[in-house]
Amino acid sequence: MTSTEGCEIIKLQPAAIIGFDGHVIAGLRVHPDQRHLVFPLGNEISVYELETNRQTFLRGHTNTISTVDISASGKMVASGQTNHMGFRAYVIIWDWESRKEISRYELHRVKVQSLCFSSNEHYLVSLGGKDCGSIIVWDIEQNMAICGTIATKETTGDALKVCGLNQRWTTFVSGGDQNLRVWHIDRDRKRLNVQDVAVGKLRREFTGMRITENDEILYVGTMSGDIVKIRLNVSSDPNAPMQDKIPVLLGCFGKHNPRKPVGKDCEKYHYGVRDLLILPNGSLIIGAGDGTIEMVHERNVSFKNYNSPTWPQLKSLQSAKVGGVITSLQIVNQYTLLIGTDGCEIYSLELQNFSSSLRLLKTCHTNAVYDIAFPYNFSLVFATSSHESIRIWSTSRMQELLRIVVPNFASSSIVFSRDGKSIISAWNDGVIRAFTPLTGKLIYAIPNAHNKGCSSVAVTSNGKMLVSGGIEGQVRVWKIESYMQSMIGVLKEHYGPIESVHINSFDTEVVSASRDGSCVIWDLIRLTRKHVIFAHTQFIAAQYYPTGVQILTAGSDKLIGYWEAFDGSLVREVEGSKSGPINAIDMNMTGEYFVSAGTDQVVRLWDYQLGVEVAVGIGHASAITSARYSPNGKFLVTGSSDGGIFVWTVPEKYHIKMPFAEQAAHSSNNNRKTNTDSGSKRSVPCRAPKAANENVRQLESAQSNRSSQIAKCPAVDLNSQPTIDPCVDTASLADDKELQDQLETRSVHSQKSQIFD
Repeated sequence: MTSTEGCEIIKLQPAAIIGFDGHVIAGLRVHPDQRHLVFPLGNEISVYELETNRQTFLRGHTNTISTVDISASGKMVASGQTNHMGFRAYVIIWDWESRKEISRYELHRVKVQSLCFSSNEHYLVSLGGKDCGSIIVWDIEQNMAICGTIATKETTGDALKVCGLNQRWTTFVSGGDQNLRVWHIDRDRKRLNVQDVAVGKLRREFTGMRITENDEILYVGTMSGDIVKIRLNVSSDPNAPMQDKIPVLLGCFGKHNPRKPVGKDCEKYHYGVRDLLILPNGSLIIGAGDGTIEMVHERNVSFKNYNSPTWPQLKSLQSAKVGGVITSLQIVNQYTLLIGTDGCEIYSLELQNFSSSLRLLKTCHTNAVYDIAFPYNFSLVFATSSHESIRIWSTSRMQELLRIVVPNFASSSIVFSRDGKSIISAWNDGVIRAFTPLTGKLIYAIPNAHNKGCSSVAVTSNGKMLVSGGIEGQVRVWKIESYMQSMIGVLKEHYGPIESVHINSFDTEVVSASRDGSCVIWDLIRLTRKHVIFAHTQFIAAQYYPTGVQILTAGSDKLIGYWEAFDGSLVREVEGSKSGPINAIDMNMTGEYFVSAGTDQVVRLWDYQLGVEVAVGIGHASAITSARYSPNGKFLVTGSSDGGIFVWTVPEKYHIKMPFAEQAAHSSNNNRKTNTDSGSKRSVPCRAPKAANENVRQLESAQSNRSSQIAKCPAVDLNSQPTIDPCVDTASLADDKELQDQLETRSVHSQKSQIFD
């Protein structure tokens, strides 16, 4: 038995998680120490240190986190989650200093909607979602629930938010669809007393809530775009029983527009007031559904016989706008406003100057990460592809360096050219696009490269030949020249979508994996088929071993297959997953280890020769769609269907051995020198002549003191057709009818029996 077989499986630790779940209402929180941000990421809570960019994580939830709150002193953090229908959802209380769990309970069904601590930190109030609808008061010291009840009356909608008072720890407020209620905790009788706020005929869906420091006034945002002001009428004595005075409505306020006549000078915020803040001077910060952030204060004007229930009471002082719906507003260090949006972005804004201080702090994909790519022998940056964008990230700062936007389309595959001067991508509109790595300018585009959309792309080491796979099942080979990109071959044998194409290290063969149950090994020089691999699966990924002697495959049957590239025979099969298809595999540069990941949300590191797991990473909250090994072999990057990007640290014992690492570094330096010396000799298209001066290796230093750069791709004429190289025999581009008919008439099962019997 080898040492690898005898040791237990190591747990992979995420070095960083790139992203922010902006869909969680009020999910972005600033810790009272003013040095940390707390926000949910899938089923984990990220604790982000502002000065050092370090991240630590609170792990314990079994599903996506739906709400977060921090106690007034910062000693505790509470979080709630969603769960599958019919199951109960956890609420977990964490100790801040030790980053460990204090207690948990699962009294709510399906979802925990909102949480709040009492001001003395003795109680935690939790509100269930629409499938639960109950309010639970949890005694933290005694670790027990002391009371609970249904949150709303039958004549109103669901409750959406709970908020604790600042002085009176036995009182809290709940709000939602046509309900706004003040609750009092009767500890002796173990019950909750409730008073409905008297709002008259006002019907609103209440959203964000803020209470003044003295607990006198409650400001509530509404989905109608106005703000409701309530006098709570609570006693100053926290131990006093609930008083007879009911909370009353003081007014419903909108923004005053002085350019309009009286009666029409009241404006509401588009798509609702989602969150708000109260500043020490009494002004309000309002975050709207259309991305508007505005600082306002109340005008000293009375409104009698005004023709609308919403009064133009608010005067705008400063205003700014961000992309997306605002879901969180927080203030850090008294002068900086942090804004979280449902576009999974965090912005910072200086309170003194809204007009010129807006800055993007964190961002991530909002849709599935379809592919990940590293430049050749360069681990400081990596690129990800998703819906409408390609993004390049720094591995040292874990921040976005460049974003290339192609509206309305998704990039399914990306690859860096070997010289580092272009990013080549495949898109679902059937276009292959190449961009510069520093500015994101379009170098060239091949329209209608595949008539049903491009699904995969690979490039040879000299960058002169490109191989693409399409949804229609064709593999096409392209010649890349300075001023023209022409098609030199169509390889038609698959009748299902091509999931991946991979070129061997000698640029002589390419393997294509398809969902039709076959992988085809093609001769890249003669543009002919060499071998076909059949299996009882839908192939999703296929990759050559670094020496090109074997091929590693994975697919829907949860098995990882080793195949001989010489004759396509099966060498070994190992079980790569317990409960779902494998969506991605990738080997390190030596082929000693490889990574696999899939729908079961587990990242697995394998010993290639032994075919056994050596490390496992658990943390993704949804199916993993892409995985990539870094060139230096020290970390892994995985992307999931929810847009999350995890960077996993590879244990030191599984790093690339030093001789090879030195050789790779030497090769990298030589390559960098070659790129520098021969930059003017390399051919570049006339549409982007400056691309010759751009290299992805310069990206980290070029963006070190700058915020993320966003480049928008110009429109491509989808009516034009790709160029066919006139030097190629057109007979080779025709349909091989005999071969196609033979493949379609013979069932996949009969082919499998011939291979495995």
